Amino acid sequence: MTESLHTDGDRTVLRMERRFRHPRAQVWQALTEPDRLVQWFPARAEFEPVAGADVTFDWGEGDGPVVDGRVVDAEPGRVLAFTWSGEVLRFVLHDDGDGCRLEFTHEFDDRYGAASFASGWVQCFAGLDQLLSGVPIYAGSPSAAQHDAFVARFGLDAGTVTTGPDGWRVRFERQLTAPAEVAWPVIERLAAAPADDVLERAEAKALEYSAPGGGRVRWELGQGTGHGARLVVTESAPAPGGDLDADAVAAGWRERVDALARELRG
Repeated sequence: MTESLHTDGDRTVLRMERRFRHPRAQVWQALTEPDRLVQWFPARAEFEPVAGADVTFDWGEGDGPVVDGRVVDAEPGRVLAFTWSGEVLRFVLHDDGDGCRLEFTHEFDDRYGAASFASGWVQCFAGLDQLLSGVPIYAGSPSAAQHDAFVARFGLDAGTVTTGPDGWRVRFERQLTAPAEVAWPVIERLAAAPADDVLERAEAKALEYSAPGGGRVRWELGQGTGHGARLVVTESAPAPGGDLDADAVAAGWRERVDALARELRG
């Protein structure tokens, strides 16, 4: 497995490597020729492989092509990098025996979307290999299990604990593999909040209720990466002095959010 995740300033960078049993020139064609690129890339993209050239994307939804990127680096047959809605995709090709090694990086802001991006690119590069090999391209959507394996591998299942004079706050953010309307009844069951404790309830969007020790719990579902809803769950409590320990609370929430993810992926 070659996938890794790191930060560069305030951005997140996904790095992957793949080896193809095909010469570098053939892989370059599959990266730059629109009719070949569209067979494995998420959209039809057209551009001149020259730094500064515009990149147009067509998602096949009837809206037609739109300029949403720019080539930022290009060395014929070796390096291609372009932006895509502010994100940066970089492909670097190396000769490797009788084949070619691809170094790929994807730079973006949404750290908690990294598992979706990684699992999606795994499928894309499987399709690229099939294209190069001249066999039917059957790579499909990533599975929920594959997605959540990347969540664990990249440490995206860990929460954060912040403390201050006003108390502490535990926060978990998780990209789910099911839409909000599917996740909502599972959340309500896991929350098990007595009706008298509920402070806010907006179906498939938000649930907030009182917690022991004078605190509050809030579940929120919002737009994610396209693989499902994005969950943000927080528990806050007033200044220390009660029986609750923030680290213990965080450990409990990690188990609960993991249980939600397991149930959603079946």
